[in-house]
Amino acid sequence: MPVITTIEDLRVPAKKRVPRMFYDYADSGSWTESTYRANESDFQKIKLRQRVAVNMENRSTATQMIGQNVAMPVAIAPTGLTGMQHADGEILGARAAKKFGIPFTLSTMSICSIEDVAAGTDRHPFWFQLYVMKDRDFIERLIDRAKAANCSALVLTLDLQILGQRHKDLKNGLSAPPKPTLATILNLMTKPRWGLGMLGTKRHGFGNIVGHVKGVENMGSLSEWTAKQFDPGLNWGDVEWIKKRWGGKLILKGIQDAEDAKLAVNSGADALIVSNHGGRQLDGAESSIRALPQIVDAVGSQIEVHMDGGIRSGQDVLKARALGAKGTYIGRSFLYGLGAMGEEGVSKALQIIHRELDLTMAFCGHTNIETVDKGILLPGTFPT
Repeated sequence: MPVITTIEDLRVPAKKRVPRMFYDYADSGSWTESTYRANESDFQKIKLRQRVAVNMENRSTATQMIGQNVAMPVAIAPTGLTGMQHADGEILGARAAKKFGIPFTLSTMSICSIEDVAAGTDRHPFWFQLYVMKDRDFIERLIDRAKAANCSALVLTLDLQILGQRHKDLKNGLSAPPKPTLATILNLMTKPRWGLGMLGTKRHGFGNIVGHVKGVENMGSLSEWTAKQFDPGLNWGDVEWIKKRWGGKLILKGIQDAEDAKLAVNSGADALIVSNHGGRQLDGAESSIRALPQIVDAVGSQIEVHMDGGIRSGQDVLKARALGAKGTYIGRSFLYGLGAMGEEGVSKALQIIHRELDLTMAFCGHTNIETVDKGILLPGTFPT
């Protein structure tokens, strides 16, 4: 293993070690992937102001997200099929997050179940991401399971009422159950380390769903169920119902418009995430970092504003913080580490991001993340 200094150094071995159908699932966007690319490239257009002769001692990146102490303003984003990047991937990611002192968010469409992650982290609090299904009884039971597992926040995703088309998934035959092509089968045969890991775990299906829904006992019956269950009728009344049913901290994920942000405030949620689902839904939507300032200006004093999409470094975290995000989320950066080196790789990704955040903050003349604002950015280079 070469010396690892950046998230890109983790992406390269992850691409080699993870079967193509699962690597492509994580590392792709919808249609032309223009929004997926813009999420990352728009960060690069923002320039930083270097300051000198400033006392750089006693630096701190510690802050809070929805009232919870975090070692840096970063959480691990909910990502579906994480356990197919590496065996027991959700458990490993949650353990790394626990050690580092940041939140881990488990997806509804995870391989390891809510109960698996709770047991694997000795019931350390984590966040749970909820998709709204037509089967409201299932949703109620999911919420109850999250409460029982000591989840400390519910992240409600609003931008997946219908699925965006991701061309790579279709070409790779990634569905539930998978329909691999000859090329993907041959590719699977070249990943012995991944295969051995999968042989060593019993977790291969969607753990939050299979066995918890009447008539869904395997991947075949799951496919039929999920095709009918994502609810295109989701509305703000449902959000208020879920808020009341959950009773705890609620974060709304998928806000890209100031008008929707105001509706999020009215719903009673504790935070919103400026997000375009990693460029996996509406191709041609604005990048998250460009959408962030207008949403902060519209509602920032009334609700906590977070963001995700395109974060590949601690500098990206700092830029988002400067533009008003109280917290950020990493999805692909986390998955690259997991695919490359398992739990150790996730810890490495967090260390890389933290070190870049800490040093860049100091070079910009700050020793505490709480004092960072637009003043660290070069005028004319950032969205307003």
